[in-house]
Amino acid sequence: MSKRIVGIGLVAVLGGLFVFNIIQNQASQKKIEEQVSEQLESGLDVEFGSEGPGEGDAAPDFTLTTLAGEEVSLSDFKGQKVILNFWATWCPPCKAEMPHMQEYYEQYHEKANVEMLAVNLTTIDNGKEAVEKFGEEYGLTFPIPLDEDGVQGTVYQAQTIPTSYMIDTDGIIRHKILGPMNKDMMIQLVENMD
Repeated sequence: MSKRIVGIGLVAVLGGLFVFNIIQNQASQKKIEEQVSEQLESGLDVEFGSEGPGEGDAAPDFTLTTLAGEEVSLSDFKGQKVILNFWATWCPPCKAEMPHMQEYYEQYHEKANVEMLAVNLTTIDNGKEAVEKFGEEYGLTFPIPLDEDGVQGTVYQAQTIPTSYMIDTDGIIRHKILGPMNKDMMIQLVENMD
């Protein structure tokens, strides 16, 4: 009889945890949706499940804190070309792409009037410490904003990573690239922007 009571109690506890998890996930998703709605004041029509902003759209502005602890906004770079990249430390294609990004940044950052913003999708990554370790290991010197609430990854629909946006000097998206880029590809794409 006591085993049966323990079994029923265990099932009840597990059921309670399951329901609690569902409620937490719904609350978290609702919070992200509210933040995304606020973020889309630029008039860009992005719905969940859509492809997000694309070629010819104004890049939605954002303000994030970088790994170095500085606040950075996309609009700070109006007048410069921007490579906006979404990535995570555990992603093999991201790991393959990072040395190319660093090499491109070192050689062309000033010469081509281009800034690189490598937005870490922190909500799906292994924490800020993992990002710091990754940055040190790869010798990254470009800004690494942290998407700690998951809002920008949702706004930009970075469901495949890496995802990169090539943004011109007027803040208009000229190219959206799904998957890793190499240095030659970055050179060509940036040269074809205003």
